Amino acid sequence: MGLDNSGKTSIVLSLQKKTNLLSYYSLKPTHGVDIINLQIQGKTISLWDCGGQEKYRKMYLNDLEKYTFGVDKLIFVIDVQDIERYRLALKYLSNIINYLSSQNRKVKISIFLHKFDPNLETIENFSFNKIKAELIDEIHKIIPSNFEFDIFKTTIFTVFQKILI
Repeated sequence: MGLDNSGKTSIVLSLQKKTNLLSYYSLKPTHGVDIINLQIQGKTISLWDCGGQEKYRKMYLNDLEKYTFGVDKLIFVIDVQDIERYRLALKYLSNIINYLSSQNRKVKISIFLHKFDPNLETIENFSFNKIKAELIDEIHKIIPSNFEFDIFKTTIFTVFQKILI
């Protein structure tokens, strides 16, 4: 889950190992929920790629039981480069956490600070201290201490490689 254009579908493509540039280039916004079944280490995992446009976020929040029933792990994606929408992303996360907490559901949560491309931290707005103050510290305030969660820097950015043939 996460806001529109945060990179959720790109992450799903990467997990499916569909990592050619054309697959990313031709992405369209996810409408509603796309359910993808993956085989990982002999287990079938169902990933729900939840569209992040406002109308879908409202729909999910109005019936979170339907969208979180039986969930083992929630991955929440924040576009680290979309500074102007940090507050909106954190509010959405807070609404989800408040619901889970009110239902006494202890779902494992992974927060992906996504689009953390190589050398991004060399830009002042994306220094570790800035990201810590504006996102990481705020996430720690939102998620109660009795929830198990991790925060990751993620990217699908590929660097140029030269391999002798």
